Amino acid sequence: MKSSKNIIIVALLLVILTMAVGYSAFATQLTVNGTAEIIGVWDVKIINIATQEFSEGCDPGDPQYTNTSITFNSKLVKPGDSITYEVTIENAGTIDAKLDNIIFQEQSDGSPAINYVTTEVAHELKAGEQTTFTVKVEYIKDTTEVPSVKTRTITGIVEYVQK
Repeated sequence: MKSSKNIIIVALLLVILTMAVGYSAFATQLTVNGTAEIIGVWDVKIINIATQEFSEGCDPGDPQYTNTSITFNSKLVKPGDSITYEVTIENAGTIDAKLDNIIFQEQSDGSPAINYVTTEVAHELKAGEQTTFTVKVEYIKDTTEVPSVKTRTITGIVEYVQK
């Protein structure tokens, strides 16, 4: 009886060993390697500000710009005078952009005789495209007295995000 138990145990061990060898003979380990690289470029920027037109005697100054900001210093003489600047924005990247936020605020305690008017900014700016908008500063024509406060500042934010 002991001998038959030993034979059964040895036989089971041989079966398990045979199964293990058979499994390893038919098993294949597959390896997956990969690398991901971001090649998209985000590059929305201001590329120019130019004086378009201005009233006689006015001084449009020398408008300046960087990739992300513009600065101009307008000098108006009399009611009805105005100066118009054209701002050019370019999407020099490879990712399409959409307008997310736009805010133009005039200084609340500035001269009430000075007004700013801006044209609409493009809502979409595809990769490689340019768009323009204008900023017009004007000495309100119906002004009848020279105001005591003679300056007014505009602060603007034009924010594009990836589409």
